[in-house]
Amino acid sequence: MKRFVHWMIAAVLTFGAGMTGAAEILLGPGDVVKASVYGSPDLATETRVSESGTMTFPLLGEVQVGGLTTQQAEKKIGNLLEKGGYLKKAQVNLLITTLASQQVSVLGQVNRPGRYPVDGPRKVLDLLALAGGIGAEGGDMVTLVRTHNGVTKRETIDVVDMVRKGEMNRDYEVAGGDIIFVERAPRAYITGEVQRPGPFRLERAMTVQQALSAGGGLTQRGTQRGLRITRRDANGTMHTIDAKADDLVQTDDVITVKESWF
Repeated sequence: MKRFVHWMIAAVLTFGAGMTGAAEILLGPGDVVKASVYGSPDLATETRVSESGTMTFPLLGEVQVGGLTTQQAEKKIGNLLEKGGYLKKAQVNLLITTLASQQVSVLGQVNRPGRYPVDGPRKVLDLLALAGGIGAEGGDMVTLVRTHNGVTKRETIDVVDMVRKGEMNRDYEVAGGDIIFVERAPRAYITGEVQRPGPFRLERAMTVQQALSAGGGLTQRGTQRGLRITRRDANGTMHTIDAKADDLVQTDDVITVKESWF
């Protein structure tokens, strides 16, 4: 299932990449812009957008471009050149050489954690693909943290369930400053008379019998009679209960396999 999910992530990225365009990028602080004016090579410049959203342009000085697309900024600069009497017809071209303002941080259990530019409409699966997909220790749950107008919100996506059901409308579009965090897969523990005691990855709807297999099976002295689970309740109190082979295992359960007396 993991391979299928990773294939779907890559497919979504490939499809989405064809739909993006530079005209949709909004300029912001830290972006480096290369500007030129047709027929006026002396006006060519490369500059960084300031924290206040301005860029320095020859003859005009500081021009407010923060929050504008490249096309909108081109039109604004062209109009200022014409209104200022510098050119009769100004054909301005802007090219973003470094996209610093519109970046999303992808953290946690991914193969290539880091900051990735959002060069147009992108969704969570697109960014996961750019980060090399979910790592071997990654779980199915992905958290998206975003701040808008001073309010921070947290959204959770069950990636496997979403892809398995084909409900791609549950994917969220991301924007610069967002954080995507891939949780570590939940774990449980098995101890006693099994071949590989210790932690194991907890799969969906995993039974005690499957947990025994994850532990490598019983030792020669082990028995499935008298299986016990130590589990923490909602109040944080630990309880030990009898377990059957078809019982479902929960996160952080400790399964104890006893030694057979016969």
